[in-house]
Amino acid sequence: MTWAPDYLTLAALKSWLRVTDTVDDAEFPTWITAASRAIDRACNRQFGQLAAPTAITYRRPPVLDLTTGLFVLQIHDLQTTTGMLINGTAFASYAGAVMLPEDAPMRGLPWTALGLTAWPTLSTPGAPITNIITAQYGWSAVPAQVTAAARLQVSRWNFRREAPAGTAGSPDQGSEIRLLAKLDPDVATTLSGLTRRRWVA
Repeated sequence: MTWAPDYLTLAALKSWLRVTDTVDDAEFPTWITAASRAIDRACNRQFGQLAAPTAITYRRPPVLDLTTGLFVLQIHDLQTTTGMLINGTAFASYAGAVMLPEDAPMRGLPWTALGLTAWPTLSTPGAPITNIITAQYGWSAVPAQVTAAARLQVSRWNFRREAPAGTAGSPDQGSEIRLLAKLDPDVATTLSGLTRRRWVA
């Protein structure tokens, strides 16, 4: 898997739409990618994974959580600590390091923060605060809800093509509906629980 991948294959989309011809095979991939990125924006996260551990510099200090007594640093989504380094030191060897939230794996969610019982102080007052965390960021598998949301959104756009004015149905028969310029309401419902609160990297 790659970072920010498409969440739906052409074959899966055609099966969902019950399309058996190849007329739109050149166009469907564009819709799939557009729907995937719309999902990313709606959730404030992506659901792919880097191919290998990669270093990311976080230019802010960890925040002391008075409830747990841990220094907490918000990081990108992470589901494996294999190959993880904290400022050059292996996570497994870093005393007092813990991934947060601790119950994320049992809920099928990624860790979103790193907690430490202590954090080194700056040797030079006023120097920029940077923390280099190396890890294989991302999700080990795309959640089923994301795949389902991609199907629904592309289906909406496929229907939208037949309604160039943005209105479908018949006003005479009372079946007129307005295709609003936003994610399908069912897509929003499907993605409920996967949205990440905004944070500064």
